Amino acid sequence: MNCPFCNNSETKVVDSRDTNDGKTTRRRRECLKCAARFSTYEEVELLRVTVVKKNGEKVEYDKTKIEIGVRKALEKRPVSTEKIAKLLGDIEYSLHSLEKSEITTREIGKIVLKKLRELDEVAYVRFASVYKSFSSIESFKRELDTFDK
Repeated sequence: MNCPFCNNSETKVVDSRDTNDGKTTRRRRECLKCAARFSTYEEVELLRVTVVKKNGEKVEYDKTKIEIGVRKALEKRPVSTEKIAKLLGDIEYSLHSLEKSEITTREIGKIVLKKLRELDEVAYVRFASVYKSFSSIESFKRELDTFDK
């Protein structure tokens, strides 16, 4: 692991702890040259996943796309950085636990919606409005009505 400050390749691990319910390991590191400290996160790479888009095109899974969408939905919401990281880890874990080499954007969207709904209803509606392509105020209202049930 190279130091992000001086690019020295020799660092030592000062502290390790599990985060995200044991799905990620956070390591606190110290550079042996400049003594700067920084954190790294380790996740198990379970398998390569291909995403099948609505038009049938297949692309390699990229978790940053989910993160961008989730962060936009959660923008200006009272949700801590730690909760967002946990949410993203839970989504990732749910996707990999399907143990599929191919997954549709529809399946990914359902998982993201489920997890967002558990965390923040406003963020859920924001994400759903894009994911489900609400075409009218009525379709938006129908989605909001599901919260009463």
